[in-house]
Amino acid sequence: MDKPLFLVSVVMRRVPIVNRWVSEQWELAGVDPDVGAQEISCTALGPNAWLWRGFSLDLHPSEAEGYYLNMSAPDPRVFVMWRLEDWKGVETARPWVTTASYHEAARMMDGGETVDSLPMPAAVRDWIQPWLAANYKPEPRRKHRRNEDFWGDKAPGPKVAKATAGEDTKG
Repeated sequence: MDKPLFLVSVVMRRVPIVNRWVSEQWELAGVDPDVGAQEISCTALGPNAWLWRGFSLDLHPSEAEGYYLNMSAPDPRVFVMWRLEDWKGVETARPWVTTASYHEAARMMDGGETVDSLPMPAAVRDWIQPWLAANYKPEPRRKHRRNEDFWGDKAPGPKVAKATAGEDTKG
């Protein structure tokens, strides 16, 4: 089965800042639908911005819950994992992964990667929603009793009232 792919371009921007230790910071400036770019390429948009093409959002059934959580949030996001690297002799922020899954983005951040996000474009939302409706079925909620995983065969029965020592039980 082919994975659904949605091509996107990413804009990374270098922003000058006033700071004692660093003079600039990098930020994700845009994630937009793209057409036709199959290879990763970079184009300077000026002295402080770069357009990266050749990225895709792809949907995996194992990530369906992460897409669902993102799409059901008040502000769905597209996540971009990037690293500061040389690209053809120029140090720039190079995107590596684009995703719409909360879970995938969280795993990358847990691994120490830099992940930024921007609001999801309407075209991406319209592309994900039908796939999500067809491929995600939420797990039914079940009652969870505290510490039941540790009970084993000694699950408690109905509670029985016990008289405490020293109580007067006159009627």
